[in-house]
Amino acid sequence: MTAEITFGIIVLILLIILSTSFVSVKQGTIVVITIFGKYRRILTPGLNFKLPFIENVYSKISIQNRSVELEFQAVTFDQANVYFKAMLLYSVLDQQEETIKNVAFKFVDERNLMQALIRTVEGSIRAFVATKRQSEVLILRRDIVEHVKEQLDQILESWGYHLQDLQLNDITFDDVIMKSMSQVVASNNLKAAAENEGQALLITKTKAAEAEGNAIKISAQAEREAAQLRGQGIALFREEVARGMTVAAKEMAEANMDTSVIMFTMWTESIKHFAENSQGNVIFLDGSTDQMQHTLKEMMGLNLLQNDKVKK
Repeated sequence: MTAEITFGIIVLILLIILSTSFVSVKQGTIVVITIFGKYRRILTPGLNFKLPFIENVYSKISIQNRSVELEFQAVTFDQANVYFKAMLLYSVLDQQEETIKNVAFKFVDERNLMQALIRTVEGSIRAFVATKRQSEVLILRRDIVEHVKEQLDQILESWGYHLQDLQLNDITFDDVIMKSMSQVVASNNLKAAAENEGQALLITKTKAAEAEGNAIKISAQAEREAAQLRGQGIALFREEVARGMTVAAKEMAEANMDTSVIMFTMWTESIKHFAENSQGNVIFLDGSTDQMQHTLKEMMGLNLLQNDKVKK
């Protein structure tokens, strides 16, 4: 019976030794092994062997990305309170042994690491904002992020971490400042709207004046061309009348006929035209023979003048 108990105890001890000789490491995790409190080595994801009762698991370090939300206050150069809400994304720098040693032994625990990280980020942003005026902070969001990254990269690398991203999700001021900023924006919008309306009105009036000027110019040009064409038409009409009368008078003279017939015919045609188109107006005409002869001579003289111009 004693032998059986002894054998059972031996089997139990062997099972305990076997169970403590293997360590299963999850993906995305690095295990730090120590011997009697001193760093020994690291274990990568998978099934790993360790010396039972001698090698101990000191810590398990996640190499995945981690995030933390921050809320803090800063003061600008002109003594305005600025309230930030930010999201910090960080991770272990790499999986090299020296980096893992820094992560494992630099801080007492995770809580102290987070406290140092948050206070470092807040201090960097506060120092930057303290050099800027309240009106500049909102447009310097990207500059603030770049400044913090530049300041924190070397510090975090000495801790074994890397700052992946910093997002400033919300930047606000005291209610009084927010209301005054809204009033400034509203007044600027009204000013811009008034300027745009004035420019639009000026452009409209300018275009209308240009259009009116062009219309007057076109109308004057058309009137001038029409008057010129009317003058040319009247001149051609008179020339043709004179030429016709000259030819008719010449033919009648050769035929020993009295040229007064032509004048009489034209005179009666003129009287007929006046009667049809006078619209009730009273027109006095000299119907004497001497006047008709005088008119005929003038028309024949005009025809001779026109012929001379053509020959020249």
